[in-house]
Amino acid sequence: MDPIRNPYAPGAGTPPPELAGRDELRETVRVALARVRLARPAKSVLMVGLRGVGKTVLLDRIREEAEAAGIHTLFVEAPENRSLPAILAPRLRQALLKLSRHERARDVAQRALRGLAGFVNALKMKYQDIEVSLDVDPEPGLADNGDLEQDLTELLLSAGTAAKEAGTALSLFVDELQYVEEDELAALITALHRAAQRQSPVTLVGAGLPQLRARTGRAKSYAERLFDFPRVGPLAQEAARRAIEKPAQTEGVTIAGDALDRILAQTRCYPYFLQEWGKHAWDAAEASPIEIGDVERASETATAALDESFFGVRFDRLTPSERRYLRAMAELGSGPHRSGDIARIMDRQVTSLGPTRSQLIAKGMVWSPSHGDTDFTVPLFHQFMRRVMPDDDWRL
Repeated sequence: MDPIRNPYAPGAGTPPPELAGRDELRETVRVALARVRLARPAKSVLMVGLRGVGKTVLLDRIREEAEAAGIHTLFVEAPENRSLPAILAPRLRQALLKLSRHERARDVAQRALRGLAGFVNALKMKYQDIEVSLDVDPEPGLADNGDLEQDLTELLLSAGTAAKEAGTALSLFVDELQYVEEDELAALITALHRAAQRQSPVTLVGAGLPQLRARTGRAKSYAERLFDFPRVGPLAQEAARRAIEKPAQTEGVTIAGDALDRILAQTRCYPYFLQEWGKHAWDAAEASPIEIGDVERASETATAALDESFFGVRFDRLTPSERRYLRAMAELGSGPHRSGDIARIMDRQVTSLGPTRSQLIAKGMVWSPSHGDTDFTVPLFHQFMRRVMPDDDWRL
């Protein structure tokens, strides 16, 4: 079939042609944002899930819907080795400039911009990665103490005042939130808590790996009362079928029932894998309908593509000791696994493997569902590790 007409979209954060199975969560966030705008109590939302479940796509769609409803938003991704002030300051400047165009909010938005100038100046020495140009003078005493927790609270309250005057709300959308340092995460939680206490229309919609929930709890004990933590996982069977069938039907193509069943079995209904298998099944088929033989051929090319990109880029970041640790986990299956069992496979003491495990958690490769357990953050990664390290050399 014509590859140009291929409707499927595997890629990092690439919107799928059919965002299936997420309507309930989108509605939950829509209601929360609308309540914040009206100064009604509502929790911030932190979506948690493994790699490849579509958190980034969902976060971006919710942000677009919020903007369409008149909510002011800022979107940032929290990369490794960047501070929270560095990623927030430029986007907050843009949001405040936008609010300053509203006649009723102009003065308070300008004051918040002066607060941002003080915030940046006070924290530049501590967070040397802050790079933002501001054409306003700081207001002495506003968000300029050099204490992140206190200054961020004052800054978000000032921004919330501007949003309130404009008859709207300000929502921070933050992806990969698990990479934010714990003290910086604590400062953000404190600021959001104070905003909620003051009924200021400022809220957070974030996304991260499953360890995010535990990290927020360690950062501030009251975090679980401040946030909802909806789990984003593989799609239900019906939604997964729709994610594959509907885009093909839009192009006048059908998929045989057994072929569709095989795609769902191979992908375990994970959204990213569905897009990968859909793309390769389309390319493998000569004409409609897509048959099971097409899916069998597609499974080979889809697996190779995943090994090179989705799995491979993560494998390349690992040290030899980290690779051996993950290969030992793969020997035990999909997970989660007890630390003692992993150590036994490696013929090592549990305590000696602690630093390696901690490094893998910091890199977002594994997480701890409960004390002493370790699981992959990347679905089907155990199968990849067996493919990429098939021999027993890793045991040496």
